[in-house]
Amino acid sequence: MKNNNKLFIAIIIALVLGVALGAFVHYQYPDGKAEFSKNIKLFGTIFIRLVQMIIAPLVFSTLVVGIAKMGDMKMVGRVGAKAMTWFITASLVSLSVGLLLVNWMKPGKGTSIKMDDLSSADDLLKNTKSFSLEQFVTHVVPKSVIEAMATNEILQIVIFAILFGIALSSMGKLGNPIMKSLDIVSHVVLKMVTYIMWTAPLGVFGAVAAAVANYGFEIFSLYARYLVAFAIGILVLWVLLLLVGYMILGNRLWVLLKRIKSPLLIAFSTTSSEAVFPKLVEELERFGCKSKIVSFTLPLGYSFNLDGSMMYMTFASIFIAQVYGVDMSLGEQLTMLLVLMLTSKGVAGVPRASLIVVVATCAMFGIPPEGIALILPIDHFCDMARSMTNVLGNALATTAVDKWESEPETITQETA
Repeated sequence: MKNNNKLFIAIIIALVLGVALGAFVHYQYPDGKAEFSKNIKLFGTIFIRLVQMIIAPLVFSTLVVGIAKMGDMKMVGRVGAKAMTWFITASLVSLSVGLLLVNWMKPGKGTSIKMDDLSSADDLLKNTKSFSLEQFVTHVVPKSVIEAMATNEILQIVIFAILFGIALSSMGKLGNPIMKSLDIVSHVVLKMVTYIMWTAPLGVFGAVAAAVANYGFEIFSLYARYLVAFAIGILVLWVLLLLVGYMILGNRLWVLLKRIKSPLLIAFSTTSSEAVFPKLVEELERFGCKSKIVSFTLPLGYSFNLDGSMMYMTFASIFIAQVYGVDMSLGEQLTMLLVLMLTSKGVAGVPRASLIVVVATCAMFGIPPEGIALILPIDHFCDMARSMTNVLGNALATTAVDKWESEPETITQETA
């Protein structure tokens, strides 16, 4: 616990220093801010790459062991059904919150902002030109597990791990040596997490300093309506998530929030919910969740339960439509919501991943996709909030499924 508090304090200090240094460079050396941002961002890059290095082996080993330890395939199906029920419900609620807020507050209406330079969106537009159902399927279903691990395609790794875990479990005692080996691998990787997490303050410092140096503080006033409306949306989503969490966990919810404060802050600072996956596994197990539930539910959540990103997708898409004066009927907006329910699955919890889906959706509904360039300058700040929300959503989902699974066991023991 002491180490956890020390890490939390170190991250706060890094955050403050990053903002101060970034602001100094932005206002005192405007000509050198681009070069400074490019170089200082390398600190954040080092941290993110160190974390990405262990994502594939951790997801694979923990998920396979989780399924194999369950032994009973009925339990796998039961836990999977409970998890997917939470994920689908949370996704619909998140998308609906974004849709309602952006229609109510209309942050894109009546703006005089004109986007003449679209060069900042070129990379995103290139990535979405070929977006199709075929591309989505090939992105989800792996053709090679080695390729999936090399590129950190979490959903592909999850699919392979589930099939591998089910097959391993069906082998009985013959599969025990492999299961024990993978169990050891998962513990070794989790030990690596404790070392890597101490580079988090360095990553936070670099990422925040780069963002502030690039955009400065005036970016907040320039996009005030957008940021305020989005912040209210995130706040509403947090209230809903915490209310549901309190209904399920009771007063233990506050214990959970204390446990995951470091993962929440790291996700907020680095704009990557993926970056805290290993630390989140560790903290949820310390909270009291069963290892087999965590190792099965959490990887699925990172593919199917990104609540903050889901809310942002409807919010950003309708915002761009408002800016360009594209009026969408209620039917079109509901259709967009359902489309996003499908196309957003498997979106990695990494910076800007959800923007790819936003651009593709805009193109699909006749909204100028180049409008993404409007929100790119402030997306870093929005990504902070949605990444932190993704972490909260997955922590609550995992603890809820764990409690639902524990209750039948308790009843059985009391009856016996």
